Amino acid sequence: MSLEKVEILDRALKREKAARKAAERILEEKSRDLYFISEELKDANLQFENLLVEKSSQLQGVFENINDAYLVIDLEGEVLKMNDVATEFFGYNIDNEKVNATCLIYPKDKDYAFNSFKKLKKEGFFTNYVARILTKQKEIKWVQINATIIFNKEKKAIGAQGIVRNITSNKEAEDLLIQSEKRLSSLILNLDSGILLEDEKRQIVLTNTKFCALFKIPVSPELLIGEDCSNASEQSKVLFKDPEQFVTRINEILKNKKQVLADEVIMTDGTILERDFIPIVIGPKYQGHLWAYRNVTLKRQYSQSLESQKEKYSSIIANMNLGLMEVNNNNEILTVNQSFVEMSGYSEKELLGEIGENVFIKNKDFEILPDQSKNRSKGKSYSREITIQDKKGVNKSWLSSEAPNYNLNGEIVGFIGIHLDITEFKLLEKQNAKILIELEKRNNELHEYAHIVSHDLKAPLRSIDALVSWIKSDNKGKLDEVTVQNFELIEETLETMESLIFNVLEYSSAGVAIETINEVDLNLILEDLRKIILIPENISVIILKKLPIVKGDITKFKQIFQNLVSNAVKFSDKEKGIIEVDFNEEGSFYLFSVKDNGIGIDEKHHDKIFKIFQSLNKSKESTGIGLSIVKKVVELYEGDIWLESEEGKGTTFYFTIKK
Repeated sequence: MSLEKVEILDRALKREKAARKAAERILEEKSRDLYFISEELKDANLQFENLLVEKSSQLQGVFENINDAYLVIDLEGEVLKMNDVATEFFGYNIDNEKVNATCLIYPKDKDYAFNSFKKLKKEGFFTNYVARILTKQKEIKWVQINATIIFNKEKKAIGAQGIVRNITSNKEAEDLLIQSEKRLSSLILNLDSGILLEDEKRQIVLTNTKFCALFKIPVSPELLIGEDCSNASEQSKVLFKDPEQFVTRINEILKNKKQVLADEVIMTDGTILERDFIPIVIGPKYQGHLWAYRNVTLKRQYSQSLESQKEKYSSIIANMNLGLMEVNNNNEILTVNQSFVEMSGYSEKELLGEIGENVFIKNKDFEILPDQSKNRSKGKSYSREITIQDKKGVNKSWLSSEAPNYNLNGEIVGFIGIHLDITEFKLLEKQNAKILIELEKRNNELHEYAHIVSHDLKAPLRSIDALVSWIKSDNKGKLDEVTVQNFELIEETLETMESLIFNVLEYSSAGVAIETINEVDLNLILEDLRKIILIPENISVIILKKLPIVKGDITKFKQIFQNLVSNAVKFSDKEKGIIEVDFNEEGSFYLFSVKDNGIGIDEKHHDKIFKIFQSLNKSKESTGIGLSIVKKVVELYEGDIWLESEEGKGTTFYFTIKK
């Protein structure tokens, strides 16, 4: 190799070595830069992670303190987190119990909820989802939910979170508003007036069935909504007697835009309509108008009929037997009928324009009394008896009724009096009063006579009873069996006779009014009767409720309950007899009942049993006076007595006593 080539190679090797060193130096510098960059990235990453933790903590605090419920669930529906609002709202505490979102769903909404959750998983979020939920206390609530899916670092869905807002009150208010709108719509739809609501452009907003019927529109009201009414009057004018006037009047009303009431139009078939026009103005802006049509055909016909009836009844009033007199507020006579003329003896000419007191001045009763003046000032009706002298000076008794007379504006313009001549009735009343006094005197005499007769009858009965007893005693062992039986029959007959006399005395005194009135506790009376009446062990007397304290005579009330309870015991034929005593308050009366499950009474005997000496069961214990005594006492206290009964099933006696 030549020296020249060696030198060239050496220089090349030196350049290569220098280049290698330069490359190593650059590589070392770059490695050092990369290290610093790596360290900076690590610091930045740590700062980012710390920032995420900080923000997450802040976000968690936000969710825990918002006013709405906040939930976090996994993809299987397990509730992982609830804020305090959610815990209180749903009633569940996940610190103490496991909760799955399915138990929060209202059962009828489960399909809807599951489909919505599928949509949430697919799209990653949903907003303003409205549904019903069920709290732990089984309360149904309406909620609005905004939810999102939660992803991990690998962007894989691991759960969902949502904010749940309670909108129950809003939903209830919305439902009430809808119901109110439906009711209003239904009301308008079924009104007996034809309603047409138009907006400012004369498009139909609302109408009803009656409007369609009046204007012979063959479609339902709903189909007319949105229709233009600009040419409707031209189309409908053929239905009216004066078509052009109908159109002109509508245009005039629409132009003025002022309220019009009771505007009358007549249809070709004779139907008379009244229409109202009400403009709708909100603030300064005209928003439309309302038409209301009413069929007043019958009203007009009635007015005409009323005039006709007035003429007819004027003729009847003029000739009726009751005296009619009409006066003004100054008591000046304006009208009298023929009967009043005959009753008073004055002619119509003599009465018209006169003051009533002046015509009948001879009798002070006819003057306006203070109470009468007070009633007149208040427009009240009143009735009273008055004594007047007719034109001939004969005293007469009248029953007078007066009522205010009103004009069309409701103002009192006078009074109308109706008068009935009761002169003969008053004479009869006086005669009846004398007769009643005489009857009372006779009744007292009969009552005393009954006591005397009963006493006189008892004395020989006791003597006979004593004689029979002596004969039996003196001839003891000497009398044959038949004779002994006959003596026993005599004793039984004497006992029955004495009981009959006693009951006659009770009956005669049962209807006698008691002057002394005391408070009577019926509960004590029933307790006393349990001791007096022999009640077998198989019969129960039940008082269904505490009986009232009444006013009257204790003996009279004892007679009522003793007879009714004794009868129930006497005619009980069941192995287990039941007697129930009850009462109810009926206005100014007490209604009592005594019910048993005894033998019952055939309906044909229901009236008979209240008559004296009428007994359905012929025995020595039954004289047929007990129920007649009850009836007499009940009537003494202005009450009634009746029964409901069926043979074999028992009897219920009802009676009323005035409070």
